[in-house]
Amino acid sequence: MNLCTPNSNESLQTKNRSRDVAPQSGICTRCVDGCKGNCDLFNATFRSRELLYPTPFGDITAGSGKDYPVDYSHLNIMGYALGAEGTVADPDHATFPSVNTETAFGATDKVRMKIPMFTGALGSTEIARKNWEHFAIGAAITGISLVCGENVCGIDPGLEFDANGKVKEAPDMRRRVEEYRRYHSGYGDILVQMNVEDTRLGVAEYVIDKLGVETVELKWGQGAKCIGGEIKVNSLERAIQLKKRGYIVTPDPESPPNQAAFRDGAIKEFERHSRLGFVDQEGFMREVERLRKLGAKRVTLKTGAYPMRELAMAIRWSSDAKIDLLTIDGAPGGTGMSPWRMMEEWGIPSIYLHSMAYELCERLARNGRWVPDIAFAGGFSSEDHIFKALALGAPYCKAVCMGRALMIPGMVGKNIGRWLQGEDGGLPSTVSKYGTTKEEIFVCYEDLKATYGKEVENFPLGAIGIYSAGEKLRVGLQQLMAGARKWRVDLINRRDLASLTEEGAQITGIPYIMNAYRDEALAVIDA
Repeated sequence: MNLCTPNSNESLQTKNRSRDVAPQSGICTRCVDGCKGNCDLFNATFRSRELLYPTPFGDITAGSGKDYPVDYSHLNIMGYALGAEGTVADPDHATFPSVNTETAFGATDKVRMKIPMFTGALGSTEIARKNWEHFAIGAAITGISLVCGENVCGIDPGLEFDANGKVKEAPDMRRRVEEYRRYHSGYGDILVQMNVEDTRLGVAEYVIDKLGVETVELKWGQGAKCIGGEIKVNSLERAIQLKKRGYIVTPDPESPPNQAAFRDGAIKEFERHSRLGFVDQEGFMREVERLRKLGAKRVTLKTGAYPMRELAMAIRWSSDAKIDLLTIDGAPGGTGMSPWRMMEEWGIPSIYLHSMAYELCERLARNGRWVPDIAFAGGFSSEDHIFKALALGAPYCKAVCMGRALMIPGMVGKNIGRWLQGEDGGLPSTVSKYGTTKEEIFVCYEDLKATYGKEVENFPLGAIGIYSAGEKLRVGLQQLMAGARKWRVDLINRRDLASLTEEGAQITGIPYIMNAYRDEALAVIDA
């Protein structure tokens, strides 16, 4: 089992000199006085805290390479030769293109989505800001929900305050909401996240009253880290501005020694951190009620890879508050703004956490209580992941949250647009082998043109990339569902999975593959 080398990683752009490395420490077995690098400790010697984060910060997304003892690859999807649920069981009706992949979430006023997936939280990171139109329009035309992450208002250079120190106008948040809604066609919704700073700044009041946002998401955490969100800024003036807005900024930009180090070029950037949130049931219920009184049609909750106690609190309190969607994000997560070693080593891995969630939801239901709609997150990227998550969490799991997997096609599509303009040497051979125009390169271009007409010319190519990747996921899911003889998402269940290992069966409660359908098989033989 590869658990990663703890003293070097491509995300940090570090490596060991020696071919032999101590497994636990990651230090070369022969550490030489005079070595010229380039392990983590070598770099930390002179760049210090910069080695906490993947680099170049703001231009990449990063995901842990840790190989856990059990993950979703330890589950296999069952296919059948009998029956068809949700359609007529004959070859002319039960075709895979007729599978309905739509899903919905919400306690009362439900949100429908064309595919059971939605984006991860795209918040105050630079990579989210500069790619927003690609992500937002892509989600809208794909018919899925989009999560606008925390701190977007708080870091906006154009932020205007009212007399009470609350948000009066936030141009970047306005842009983000309007970009999504521009091509929204009734499927999906934009969720705006709230953390401690957002609550203090009055972000909910602003987005509900001024922008008409209908869904607000409270945030307890995520799978990638167990502290608040970070960004980096390379301007002393900007760092001081963010500190004055109430953020934690490190190193202190108002400290004379730090200012001198910045002028000398030693300190090249500052970190802006969000505060840790602290939850209690009374405060949680009060905040949900406050948001609803402000006019939020839906209130959702995002929680991270915390132990079972906090998971139980999230599930039970969401039940009591009639939360519209609870997203449960497992470790290690993928992000553009998390401490690297924290991403590698903290939290409950996804399949373990999601198995716990199913157990707790079942117990809640047996106690006669309402179970909220659930979404699973944490390392998903393909149609089989979607199927497995829906099956593992059935009937409570309604969708999966995908972070980097939906950002990648947005960024690739954007860059194809740049390459078509001749930037960075033009189209690489990996793309140009399909053609030299967007009509030739994007296989879904004409589909979108048939729907949107000449307006498709205004779509950023990253949006077309997300739609194209979404079509691959949708059709792939249709094929898997048809093989499992399920023609609606709500018909997928835990019996559609088998564990490949006994350890996997113990963790998930999904039968070991040698035992799956054993009783039915023996009944056929013994009849």
